[in-house]
Parts: sequence; C-alpha cells; structure tokens
Amino acid sequence: MKHDLPLSGAVAFGFEAVRDEFTALFTDELERGAGLAVYIDGAPVVDLVAGWADKACEVTFTDQHLVPVYSCSKAISGLVIAWVAAQGKLSYEQKVCELWPEFAANGKDQVTIGQVLSHQAGLCGIEAPWTPQDWFDWQKTTTRLAEMKPLWELGDGSGYHSVTWGYLAGEIVLRATGGRSIGTILREEFCALNQLDFWIGLPDEEHERVAEISKPTRIPSGFSTPNEFQKLAFMRAWSSPGRRGGAEWRRMELPSANGHGTARAMAQLMGMLANNGKLETREMLTPSVLAQAISERVAGKDRVLPYNMSFGAGLIRNTPARHVYGPGNHTVGHTGFGGSVTFADTEKNISFGYVTTKQDNQLVKDVRAGRLIAAVYECL
Repeated sequence: MKHDLPLSGAVAFGFEAVRDEFTALFTDELERGAGLAVYIDGAPVVDLVAGWADKACEVTFTDQHLVPVYSCSKAISGLVIAWVAAQGKLSYEQKVCELWPEFAANGKDQVTIGQVLSHQAGLCGIEAPWTPQDWFDWQKTTTRLAEMKPLWELGDGSGYHSVTWGYLAGEIVLRATGGRSIGTILREEFCALNQLDFWIGLPDEEHERVAEISKPTRIPSGFSTPNEFQKLAFMRAWSSPGRRGGAEWRRMELPSANGHGTARAMAQLMGMLANNGKLETREMLTPSVLAQAISERVAGKDRVLPYNMSFGAGLIRNTPARHVYGPGNHTVGHTGFGGSVTFADTEKNISFGYVTTKQDNQLVKDVRAGRLIAAVYECL
C-alpha cells in the first residue's frame, strides 16, 4: 500500500479482536477498501471502514461510500418480499400464476412464489437468442421468462438463478402491489424512514459516492468444467446485463444483483431477521412471515452453484453440514459475487454486513468474510 491504512469507526469493549482481524486483511494484501458492521440485539458492536475507494489508493474509503454488493441484493430483496407478505399482498405458498397469469406457460402453472424465491423455477438463465442489452428491457425480459419452458423437471431441486431471480421476484411484487417495485418499497418503507444507505436502483445524484471495484482475475471457483446450467447462469456472452455503462447499470432496478449500499445498512436491515421482525422499534415482519422466510424450502446439490445448498426465500441457510455464516444452525444470509456478505443469526440476535472493493472469485464462502465472522463469534 502507498500510505498508512486509513481506518475509522468503533468497536464495543470485547470486540477489539474483530478490529485486529479487519486490519489484518489489509496487511495480508487481501483487501483494498472495505466496511464491516455487526449488530447484536439491534445495537452496534462493530462499525468500521478502512482502506481506499479508488484503485490508485488515493481516495480514503469512508462510511459515505457505496459499494455494489451483487447477490447480497437477494437477501435485502427477500426482506422486502417478506414485508409485502406481512401486508397480506402475497403468500409464499401462492402459485405465481395467480398474480402473473402469463407465467403458467409451458408447465409452470403449479410453481409457487416460495419455489421461485428458492431457485426452483427452472429458469436459471436464458437461452439464445438473447443479448446483454436485452436485460435492460424489463418487459422483454419478464415476458421471455414467463414464456420459457423450465430447464429441468420442476420439483427436482434447485439451480441458482443468479440474474433471473431479480426479474421473477420483481415482477411478482409489481403484480402483488399494483405497481410498486422492490426498489421503491425498500426506499420508502425501510431506508428513508430509518436513514439507511442501501439502494436497489441508485439515483443519478448518488453515483459519485460509488467506490471503484477491482474485478477478480479468475473465473468463479468450482467452474473448471462448467455444466450447461452454469454456462447459462454465468458464462454465456449474454448471461448478465452489460455494455450500457456503469450509470445505466446502477440506475436500473435489478433486485437480484445491483444493490448498492454500506455494511452498516446491510447489518441494520438484516437485523429484522435477528430481532423478531423489528427495524428499530417498528414491526416490519410478523412472526409467521419471518419463520416462513427463513425456513428451508429446498436442500441438496445445486445445479448452478458447485455446492450442496439450503435455500429459504431469497436466503442462503446455514445447515449442520454446511456452516457458511458462522457456527449457528439457524443463520441465514447471502454472499455477493466478489466477497460482500450479509447475514442474520436468529438464535444469537446477530446481524452482519461486510462490503469489499477488492473482489475475489468465490461465489458463496469468501475467506476474508470467514475470518471476520470467526473473530466475531470468538468475542461472544
């Protein structure tokens, strides 16, 4: 690094080891700019930012910088969908076609909202003809997905819907609410009322706060001999939106992949799951909906992610056989491509947010987040 490490924020007494591990990531040259926030029982015990917001390491990374967190967006979007369910606008066991009749095409008439949110809809990618630019057309994309024949026999496990999840979930919410998008509900019902800095669909006036990202130099881990589902989800030339520039990517609302925010905001939002559905003092999720959101909906070997997975409604779940987010068996969260992580431990009332500007090629379990999570639990 060019300079002494810029570090700001605070840790509660007894959590100094987490700060030490956080700074060690920079010493070990695993990190360039990052934020870390941990809340217990709704109160912050770790709130740190360090490093640089630009590739040249000249601009200090602060708590005012926003970081694209990719698939961590699914966890935050899952909270919004849970709120819509708590308002009585939809239910997880409801058939998608009851809200979105066109979705019934090609044998999808029995698919439930909960199955879509847990990557069971058989729509993990779009086959040719398709282009990176087509993703920017919401109507074209949702029409194509509604018309598609599932890529595998429904009811036979999951296949991670890396990008398509956002269009499916987003269209379901639009239909259920009479036209309110996930990004709009997030802003109006969650963030604006609580001064939380997280966005799905970033307004132009906020773009200058986005930190520069260093992209990974290797293909995603576990994809050395990719199958057709993995190719469609991640590796085809048209697998994700592109070629429209960073501003249009940030501006669009893609609930699966283009959330921008801070570690603090992610930890506060996920705190709803750790604190009986409350955000600050306001009940956002009923106990019934919260339990349904985090419960296991499918488990086993995923077709796209090269792991055995357990999925809730937009959430990755810890299981006794696979602890992704700490040691708890009732912990749920999500990883974003490159390394950002957010989770909630519903037993110990912990919520966690980590954002990074130096992306790695891990899809689920990033070594840096793993070190930080281990340090947190060692301090309990």
